[in-house]
Formats: sequence, C-alpha cells, structure tokens
Amino acid sequence: MLAHSHIPTDKITAYRATDYRFGHGPDRITLHIGTQSDALARLYASSGYACGVFITAYNPLGQVRSHEVNEAAHARLGAELHALAIEVMEGAGADPTGAWPEEKSVFALGVDFEPARTLGIRYHQDAIVWVGRDAIPILVLLR
Repeated sequence: MLAHSHIPTDKITAYRATDYRFGHGPDRITLHIGTQSDALARLYASSGYACGVFITAYNPLGQVRSHEVNEAAHARLGAELHALAIEVMEGAGADPTGAWPEEKSVFALGVDFEPARTLGIRYHQDAIVWVGRDAIPILVLLR
C-alpha cells in the first residue's frame, strides 16, 4: 500500500465500502475490505489456490469511459489472465449506496501480489483488491 496517495480521500472511502462480487447463484461470493471471507477460504481449499485479485479494466483512474471502450479493455484483461492459465470468474464492483454504477470486474485465482499490482497499474486503475491465504481482502492503492 502507498503511504501517500493521489487518490482523493472520499474516493478511497468509497472503494473501502464497495461490495466486490463474483461468481453466480449459490456460489456467488461478496468480498468486503478487511473482512475475512469464509466462502473464499472454502474456494481456496477446494481449488488449491491461496491468493487472488479482484480487478477491473473499466473506467481507468476513475474516469467514466464509454461502454465500448470499457468492454474492449475488459476483454483484453480477460485474455491476458486466461493466457496465464489462471481461473477467472466474472464479477462486479458495486457501490452499496447506488451512487456509482457497477463496474464489470473479475476475480482471478492464483495471482500473487506483485503481478496483481502490475496488472492494476497496466490497466490504469486507482486500486485493486488483493486477497492472500488468510482470505481477508485488502485495498491496494496504486497511485
């Protein structure tokens, strides 16, 4: 994490409050920053993975982009993760207040901290959510 960030405090507060959801139906998992996820711990145990990243390619640096631009970036991110033979699950970051629209995202199992951070920087994101073996999501500020 950064000691000092160029991201406004209110935006960081919003990122911390976001619901980070992935999967479908009864297997759907919602992550909350700083709160251990028993469902993710079970997924780690069943999959053999011990870390993962929740990441989006939508709206770089928090600047709203067109649907077409966002979808193209999302497709590039997905292709990059799939090329690494990583298990990727579709998801969305959702503002529980509804003030910010959902952003299509993915949760990728098996992505270590530094590669996850590098991906977030490559896709010009303010932050990513990384989750280690303890299944406690952390907000990683990237600028």
